[in-house]
Amino acid sequence: MAHELRSRSRLSQTSDTRDTTDMSRLLAPRLAHFAGVARTEHVTRAAQEMQVPQSTLSRAMVRLEQDLGVDLFARHGRTVSLTPAGRTFLASVERALAEIERAADEVRADADPATGKVAFGFLHTMGAETVPGLLHAFRADHPRIRFSLVQNYGEAMLERLRAGELDLCLTSPVPDAPDLVARRLDEQKLRLVVPLDHRLAGRRRIRLAEAADETFVTLEPGYGLRRITDDLCAQAGFKPRIAFEGEEAETLRGLVAAGLGVALLPPPAFPRPGVVELTVTAPKAAREIGVAWLAGRPDTPPVTAFKKFLLSKRGNLLPT
Repeated sequence: MAHELRSRSRLSQTSDTRDTTDMSRLLAPRLAHFAGVARTEHVTRAAQEMQVPQSTLSRAMVRLEQDLGVDLFARHGRTVSLTPAGRTFLASVERALAEIERAADEVRADADPATGKVAFGFLHTMGAETVPGLLHAFRADHPRIRFSLVQNYGEAMLERLRAGELDLCLTSPVPDAPDLVARRLDEQKLRLVVPLDHRLAGRRRIRLAEAADETFVTLEPGYGLRRITDDLCAQAGFKPRIAFEGEEAETLRGLVAAGLGVALLPPPAFPRPGVVELTVTAPKAAREIGVAWLAGRPDTPPVTAFKKFLLSKRGNLLPT
C-alpha cells in the first residue's frame, strides 16, 4: 500500500511538472499581447501599436482566458478593462517581461564588439603576472571590452567551459577531448624547489632521480601540475613520497621554505626567500600551456577578438 501511495505521489508530481511546463509554453507567446491590450484598454489601438491584426489579437485574448479558465477583461464595446484577476495577472506579466527585456539587454551588451564581455579562466599560477600582462596588452587595442575572470585548476575550468560559464581558458595540460578545441601556446619549465638549508641547495642543476628519497609537497589530485609531477617522478624511476597536498603553488613554495619538503613548481612571479630553485636536467621538466574553448559554440565579437589575440601569442605567452 505504501509503495502504491509513493508511486501515485511520483506520478502526481510528474503530472504537475508537465502541466506547469505546458502552461508556460502555451502562455509565453501571448504575454506581450496581453500587456499591450491591458495598457491601452483598447484592442484596436493595441493592435496598431504592436502591428498585429486586430482579429488575431482578439482571438489571442479569448484563447488566453480560455486556457487560464479566468476572465481577464470586461468588454465595453470597443474598449476593455481589466478584471481583478486581470490586474493580478498583469502585475506578474509586467515583471516577467521586464526581466526578459533586462536579459536581452544584457546579452546584447555582452556581445557588443566594442564594450562586450569575455568570461576567461586561467590557472592560479598565471594570475600574478602572465594574465595581467595579457589583459593589459589586449586592452591597448580594445580598451572597453570587459572581462569576467575565473582562477581555478584545469579540470574545474574545463567543467565550467562545458557548462557555458567560460568562453576561453588557459590551462595545463592542454586538453584532448572531442567536445573541446585546444591550442598549445607555450611551454613552461618546472624547477625542483628545495629549502635554503637543504643538502641540494648548493646545486644549480639536478636529475630528478636524485630526489627520489625526498619528501614532496604537491597540489591535490585532479590538478594538472599534480599529474605532471607524478608522471615526471615515474619517468625518473620513483613514486614521490608526499607529505602535504595543497591547492595553490605559492603555498607549496612556502611549505618548502619551512623545510617541509621539496616540490616541482613553475617559476615564481617574484623571488621567494628561503628556497632555492634547481633546473631539472632529466627528464625534461616542463608543462604545456594552452587555450581551450567549447567546440561548435559561436563566439561573440569580443570573444573572437580575444581568442585571436591569445593565438597570436604562440611561443611568446609567458614572461621570459
